[in-house]
Amino acid sequence: MQFEPRLRTGLADGSITMAFRRWRRAQVVTGHRYRTGLGIVLAKTVDIVGTADITAADARDAGFPSVEALVGDLRGDPQLPLYRIRFARVDGPDPRDELAATATLTRSEADAIATRLARMDAASKRGPWTAEVLTQIASQPAVSSAILAPQLDWDRPDYKQHVRRLKALGLTISLEVGYRISPLGAAYLASRDSS
Repeated sequence: MQFEPRLRTGLADGSITMAFRRWRRAQVVTGHRYRTGLGIVLAKTVDIVGTADITAADARDAGFPSVEALVGDLRGDPQLPLYRIRFARVDGPDPRDELAATATLTRSEADAIATRLARMDAASKRGPWTAEVLTQIASQPAVSSAILAPQLDWDRPDYKQHVRRLKALGLTISLEVGYRISPLGAAYLASRDSS
């Protein structure tokens, strides 16, 4: 699920606890945690409603002054199901950040990362890509994906999606512009160089 700035901010400060989306199928799952860009939220409930089911309290919980304002802000085809998602902010550090801060690896930990990356390479239509992207980011920190993607003959959205998969493993860190290798990513690359 994409969290626009208004929603990210409201979820982070607790003033927003609900969102409405028109989707063909649910993009969030009850009980799963999602990163908003400003923290983590838990999807408490996900259900399909009609616009007539939206209450004034729902509108306030979604950060709107009225039901009319909420309905007027809905995007997408009105024929699609309308999902109501209730969120709860999750306090505490992002586990991905804690993982990324790991600066040392045992041989078995490095092997486990290598196995995960090999599976990602094998499942990709692009073929092996993880080592190339990690090495590129390590050698070009804080460089925009608009520059990095064409260097590998990728389109930018596809490149960014792949880098997010590396970030989910704690290997890269997103910056205001571009990326950098995390301490974990640097430890992994060093383990490859030493083997």
